Amino acid sequence: MRVASGPTGGITGGGGIPPPPVEHRHAHRGRRTQAVVRMNPLLVRARAHLGKGGSVLLAGPAGIGKSTLLSVLTTEFAGAGHEVLRCSPSETERHLPFLGLIDLLAETGDEVLRILPAHERTVLESALLRRNGPAGERDGLSLRVAVLSAFRVLCESRPVLIVIDDAQWLDDPSAELLAFVARRAGDLPLNAVAAVRAETTGPPAQGAFGPPPLLSLRVPPMTAAEISALLGDHIGLDLPRPVLAKIHEASGGNPFFALELGRALCESGEPLDPAAPLPVPGSLRTLMLGRLRALSPGAQQTLLTASAAARPTIRLLEATGREQAAGDVAEAERDGIVQAGTGDAVRFTHPLLSAVLYAESPVENRLRAHTALADAVNDPVERARHLALVTPERDAQVAATLSEAATAARRRGAPATAARLGQLAADRTPAGDPSGEADRRLTAAEDAVAACEFALARRIAHDVLACAGTPAERVRAWIIVIDSCGQALAEVDDVFSLALTDASGDPGLLAQLHYRLAWRAWMVKGSAPDAHTQAARSAALAAQAGDRRTELLALTKQAHTELYLGHPDAERTLARALAEPQDPRVVFDHNGPAYLKHRHHLLQDRLEDARTELRALTYAVRQRGAVESLCMCLHSLAQVEVHRGRCARALDLARQCLRLAEDSGLSQGPAWYAVALAEAAGGCPDRALAAAERAQRHSEDDSDLLFLPRTLHAVGHVRLMRGETVQAAMALRLVRRLETGQGLGDPAIRRWQPDLAEALAGTGCADEAAELIEHTRAQAAALGRRGLLATLDRASALVTQARGDLDVAAAELERAAGTLAGLPYPLEEGRTLLALGRIRIRAADTEGARAPLQQARRIFARAEARPWLSLVDAEFDWLDVPSGAPVAETDLLGTLSGVERRVAALVAEGATNREIASRLFVSVKTVEAALTRTFRKLGVRSRVDVARIAVVWREATGPAD
Repeated sequence: MRVASGPTGGITGGGGIPPPPVEHRHAHRGRRTQAVVRMNPLLVRARAHLGKGGSVLLAGPAGIGKSTLLSVLTTEFAGAGHEVLRCSPSETERHLPFLGLIDLLAETGDEVLRILPAHERTVLESALLRRNGPAGERDGLSLRVAVLSAFRVLCESRPVLIVIDDAQWLDDPSAELLAFVARRAGDLPLNAVAAVRAETTGPPAQGAFGPPPLLSLRVPPMTAAEISALLGDHIGLDLPRPVLAKIHEASGGNPFFALELGRALCESGEPLDPAAPLPVPGSLRTLMLGRLRALSPGAQQTLLTASAAARPTIRLLEATGREQAAGDVAEAERDGIVQAGTGDAVRFTHPLLSAVLYAESPVENRLRAHTALADAVNDPVERARHLALVTPERDAQVAATLSEAATAARRRGAPATAARLGQLAADRTPAGDPSGEADRRLTAAEDAVAACEFALARRIAHDVLACAGTPAERVRAWIIVIDSCGQALAEVDDVFSLALTDASGDPGLLAQLHYRLAWRAWMVKGSAPDAHTQAARSAALAAQAGDRRTELLALTKQAHTELYLGHPDAERTLARALAEPQDPRVVFDHNGPAYLKHRHHLLQDRLEDARTELRALTYAVRQRGAVESLCMCLHSLAQVEVHRGRCARALDLARQCLRLAEDSGLSQGPAWYAVALAEAAGGCPDRALAAAERAQRHSEDDSDLLFLPRTLHAVGHVRLMRGETVQAAMALRLVRRLETGQGLGDPAIRRWQPDLAEALAGTGCADEAAELIEHTRAQAAALGRRGLLATLDRASALVTQARGDLDVAAAELERAAGTLAGLPYPLEEGRTLLALGRIRIRAADTEGARAPLQQARRIFARAEARPWLSLVDAEFDWLDVPSGAPVAETDLLGTLSGVERRVAALVAEGATNREIASRLFVSVKTVEAALTRTFRKLGVRSRVDVARIAVVWREATGPAD
């Protein structure tokens, strides 16, 4: 049955499915927060500096986001009770004296001025135009003193924040007065924050608009992911990655420029060919053309040729026939349009100058530039691109040249470039060769999948399906549709039946589909046994068809399921997958046997071997440009580094993984999971929980039952370390239910069982915890999983503690710590020593508690495990509390420090950690540490208990200080 193309370019009729949206529906989750999140590091530094006193200067080019930062800080400080004085001077008003001061004090009532001495009030009212008669030159000192007095009066009632946007336009008299006040502010609760326009990348100029010390911060350009979020938030624009990359490059990461370019794209009403120039809006075009038109005609043509080249140099421009290239470039450099690069490289000072010059040049001039470049460049990939632009018609020789260039780009590890060139090759293929055209299109789509340009891949695949084609071509296209959905296989469930119909009777085609059915069985249906059956069938069919690539992938999947199920053949199957002959496309893939081998090492507690495998694989996939494989390698490396106790390195790797997933449009569940584990080990528990919950949402939205238990384990693990045992037990019980339903046979695959047992023990479910430990221990002992057995021993000791036998529990923890000391899991050893210290404190053995706590502190300090260090420090704080008779509940807050009492009072009001940090002008980390110490000193385990005690205190003694 023929499948016809529908009006939207999709597949209609004959049981077909419409194409997915232009972008994967999960690619831009959380866009509204992303653009603000990028400023968080600057905001954190600015808040911290202002909290200690002083001033902040924000610098950057127009449109970069300085005003947004000022607005956020203004809102926060106003909400915290500050008096905010704000002005926004402009260039046209710079000559008006005292205008900045007038704007700053515009909301200041006459009652403030009436407090001043008469002569000071008179001169200040004159400067503020509230009294007839200007402030004369002889009144300069009086005016300075009057302004200083006014600020002192303002600061008596509450702290004052001066906010100046576009400070470079502040009139000189106002600037001098503020400098005078700044030098004499002393201990006044006075801060200032200003934004200044600075086009260069060097350090911003210092100013004296506020009290010292001054912190200068340069606002950085946006990343591609942040530009994507910005366009989605403000104009609802979802773009294919190639078009997004063009906007990011042309805007230079400037949000204002990016929005203008995005609006121009919307107004054009047509999808942009990634190879075509961007439409430049009139506002930006006029701005840029004013500079470009000052150039001589010869310099304009030389720069047009440079704008058309991938890597322009003076030598290349001369080779294209621009004999005066050096002089033309020097002219443009004097006008600030280009700047000298390394060697004789030519670089535009802003990408928009290049874009506008190219877009505004006549078509014949552009073609002349591309023709000259096609003859002058040596790189076959760039030559093919120029050749395609000057040969729009179908031509067999041009098509072959483009196809060869696509192959060269693929070998260089540039699949996105290969996809573009492959498309061009298909477009130039003569009409009498439909098979050759389809093959080139499908190859281009496969390159697009490798580059994570999933929308492009799906569009090409649907174009091929719309033209019917042979069964092999159709199955190949269906597979591209399946592969381009990433973790969200549930979205293309109907595709499998269509593809199986097209593949009927062909073992080679069926092998490829059964391999993907194995993934669906586990991810969508939640059945590892069914996945194992499909993978084994795929391997057998591939061997029958002589398809070694699919056979290797299927054997790897079969081995993966066997490891999960605890199947005795797992190692033999993995050895078959690793045997020669190998296919380089599989060897360096995250679904290949080399990647699975690291998991086998982890099961055997061979962390160094796992790390070595992953590092070698990471290097290889970087070279090949395999984005998804690189993302998964970084994800797994971060987990290995957590196990090894290299927390700072784990955080770095996890953040790299997340940036890559965001930039490439990959499902972000695995990346957020890696961030959650790394933050829990060495970062911030609040951030860890937020990351774990985001990972969970991504997996739920993708209907990914394979990854969902991992994300829930991360949620439970973080809640457990935060002392939220009830919520931890809920999440981890769900993990157990999911993993048991999927057929888990090797408990060391995930290692959530000790956390669940600890959470159960902490919530009074000791018998359930003991049953879990007994069942898991039997499985782990049969498989020789020493590392898991040691952590189960710790959990067993905590069950013993929950049953009230502290001495036996302490002895069990000592043995577990000794075992872990001989295994490569420093954080697990530290956790066990921390638990031992806590038990001894509870048993009133304070001296016996110090030794394990000191050892735990050394381990966590060496690992840079900051959250765990905070927990150890909280125990030492408890040890330092004087012992004596039981403390009455109304006296409990008296054992806390001032900061701890204020934190407890705000907890009683229902404030979150972030809200408490904002109100007290401290970091969230400081709040977390204070709250942890509060839990220990009060002998409670939840915020509810803290709130209850704080309310009792307030009723008995009045508000906490």
